[in-house]
Formats: sequence, C-alpha cells, structure tokens
Amino acid sequence: MTVDVVVPAVGESITEVQIGEWFLTEGDWIRQDESLVVIETEKATVELPAPVSGVLVRILKPKGASARVGETIGRMEESEKPAGRSREREAESAGRVPPAESPAPSTVTAPRVMPAARRALEERRLSPAEVRATGPGGRLLKEDVEREPPIPRPVGQPPAVAPLPKEPPSAESVQAATDSRPAATGRGEEVVPMTLIRRRIAERLVAAKQNAALLTTFNEIDMSAVQQLRSQYREAFQERYGVKLGFMSFFVKAVVEALKRIPQLNAEIRGSDIVYKNYYDIGVAVGGGRGLVVPILRNADQMSFSEVEKAIADFAKRAQENTLRPEDLQGGTFTISNGGVYGSLLSTPIVNPPQSGILGLHAVQERAVVRDGRVVVRPMMYVALTYDHRLVDGREAVTFLRRVKDVMENPAAMLLEV
Repeated sequence: MTVDVVVPAVGESITEVQIGEWFLTEGDWIRQDESLVVIETEKATVELPAPVSGVLVRILKPKGASARVGETIGRMEESEKPAGRSREREAESAGRVPPAESPAPSTVTAPRVMPAARRALEERRLSPAEVRATGPGGRLLKEDVEREPPIPRPVGQPPAVAPLPKEPPSAESVQAATDSRPAATGRGEEVVPMTLIRRRIAERLVAAKQNAALLTTFNEIDMSAVQQLRSQYREAFQERYGVKLGFMSFFVKAVVEALKRIPQLNAEIRGSDIVYKNYYDIGVAVGGGRGLVVPILRNADQMSFSEVEKAIADFAKRAQENTLRPEDLQGGTFTISNGGVYGSLLSTPIVNPPQSGILGLHAVQERAVVRDGRVVVRPMMYVALTYDHRLVDGREAVTFLRRVKDVMENPAAMLLEV
C-alpha cells in the first residue's frame, strides 16, 4: 500500500516549511517512527518520522525546496523488512550494538552526520569514520567532532578513509554553482538560499527597528563576587546536580528581581493597551546550526539555579543538533543575549518584539577601577539594556540596569530579597 509523507502542523501560525536533509535515498527501507527527513520552519528544525515501515519510493520535495503544511513531500510503499536490510541499521533502531561477525576488513559503517557536524569535520579535515558518534540513533554530532583534535596532514593529502559522501545536487544548487563559477580573474560568488529561520530572524529584526522606539543604556558590573561564589561551590554544585554553575543562572535571577521592580520591562504594547505580565518567561539567546535562536525559560522566577543551568545546557545542545521544538521558542517576556561568549566587549542588542526589553551581556575583562580611593584590578563586564521607549522611560531603564548590577555584585541579596 502506498502511503504519502505529508508535512504535519508544526506550530501555531506556521504554514510553510523548508525541506532539510533526507536521511534515506529512494529505494531504501525504513522502520516506522525512525527519522525520515528534516523539516525546517521559521522557528525551529524538527525531524519528521516515517509514517509506516516500508520503502521510500519517491522524493517529491528535495532538500532546499519549500512546502506547505499538509502537502505531500514523498511517497512510501508499506512493506515488511527486506531480507537485505543491514544488521547495523536494525541494531541502531533497537538502540543496541549488533554482535560482531566477520565482515570484510574494508567494511566501514558510516554514521548519520548532522549538518553542524559535517561543517566541523570539514574544518578539522576528519572523516566520519575517524570520530566516535554519541548522538541518539548513532548520529554524529558537532560535539563528537570537537572532542577529536585535528589530524596534521600535508596540504592536499586526503583523510585516511573516504570523506563525507556528496549529496545529489538539486536543480537549484546546480544553477547556483553555475552562477557562482569563478571568472578568469579568480573572483567568484556563491549563491545560497536563506533558510526560513534566517528569513524570519531578518523580518523580525527589521520590524523591531521600524515599529519600536529603541534606545540603549549601559552600565558595568564587577563580577568578583559571582566569580568567588562559582569558584567556592563549583565542584560541589556539579557533583550534586551534574551541571556546571555558570554566569547565566545568576543573571536570570538578577533579571527577574529587576523585572519585579520595573514591570514595564516585562510588558508589551498590544494595540492601544499595555499588557503587564505577571509571570517571567525569560528568553536566552543561544547559537545553533541554523543561526541564533531564543528558547524560553518558562516561569524562571520559580526555577532554582540548577534548573536554570540544566535548561540552558539542554537548549544549547538541542540548538546545535537542530532539534528544538517550535514551542520551545514561542512567547517570552524578556530576553538575555550573551555576546560575551563570542568575545564581544560592547554592543547594542535589538529587542525581540513584542517584548519591551533585552539585556546584552559581554566579555569579562580585568580592568583598573577605583575602590575606596585606590586603583585596583577587577573582572568587569559591560552590560547593555535596549528598551522600547514608547513603554519604558529612561528613569525606569536606568533603575532596572542598576538593580541588575546591585544583585550581581551582591548575590546574597537574591536570597535575602533586599
């Protein structure tokens, strides 16, 4: 029986998706609920499972093509497992390693390579067979590649085993390659279509600049107290909760305390009304394989330090694997963006509409400051608050940023609520 592979509803208001990587080629057999194809939306990337067990007989929408929710992108012929199905794939589906047999010495089972891992392999001049895959279902992740040091080889010498197989070129990629053919002078261009996520990011950033009166105010924070606490409790915290104690949990707590005092920054303009939120859903910007995304910490005011750190670590991991769900990115009352992890010293972040504020964090650097009339060296961080001036006055913005600074420089204030 022929079964259509249909684009499912993947989130509220999402009507169009972009087809990502197909994990099979036409003629391959797959078990029901195994990952069949990647679906990219304007908010997240999800893996679409096979609707039945059977053979993928037709791919109607290749990688890079657009499709609407409810549209058929492929066809499968329902069938039992063929006799020739590899034991490695059968074992992968069951989550176990097959017993060793006597394969030919040259037989190598290639892991399923995720897009971010593919780029990392190319940068480090490694092949998939040289890296141990630890991802779900035998997937090779970017973190797996980063654990392996690059192998020094003479320029032009290929890896010891075959490199990544090239995907069949689509009509679009062939045309792009033709358009980008270098001229005789060696100058060339590469044409790459924007993903839905990148297009959505671009639209929202432009809308924020056009529809809001954005202003940014700055301050600096002495990180000595937080660094001392982290140093004192780092090992005990990690041993107990299985996650590192980072800066972000302190900032999330400090931001919640500041939002309670300045509710305008936890509000939005809706038509001619101001909507004040009595909950604190904090967006935390993380870098992923498809660009910067902002998953949401729901009810952050009710979360412990360990819960915040675990949630952020999970978001970062799933962002790299492109497995964040649309609901992970929806909503949010305020955003924190940490450009410091990339080395940024100072920047002016852009508000994520319809929110009214975003806090930008930057790199911690030792700088000379004056304390009690003496010049001392302290670990300092510049912070920037961009806010919608239609809703937030300068006094409220400065007060908010000052409260964040006070709490970070005296973390005990969070426990004593003073």
